[in-house]
Amino acid sequence: QVQLVESGGGLVQPGGSLRLSCAASGNIFRINAMGWYRQAPGKQRELVAAITSGGSTNCADSVNGRFTISRDNAENLVYLQMNSLNPKDPAIYYCHADLQYISYAGLSHNFRGWGQGTQVTVSS
Repeated sequence: QVQLVESGGGLVQPGGSLRLSCAASGNIFRINAMGWYRQAPGKQRELVAAITSGGSTNCADSVNGRFTISRDNAENLVYLQMNSLNPKDPAIYYCHADLQYISYAGLSHNFRGWGQGTQVTVSS
């Protein structure tokens, strides 16, 4: 009953920029935190950046100063602005959300889950 849909991935040259978006849909009444993770082939999924409902952010050291996370609370959107992309950044980028929603039965539920992922490729 909750969906996370990412968009904005693609191919970019080294030094280029991309902006990822993630839209959370469903009968959501509270988003506690949203974040972006990435997983490169043969590697574990790792946190890239996260943002709380209050706007506090956390970025991995590897992207600090290059990537910026932001959110639109009214639209249940989270963005990841990625600048100065380099050959260490290619991966599938996943949106994650920690939120609460109302089911069709009118009950409150917690949701912690993932979007389907969007591919980011950096190549000249």
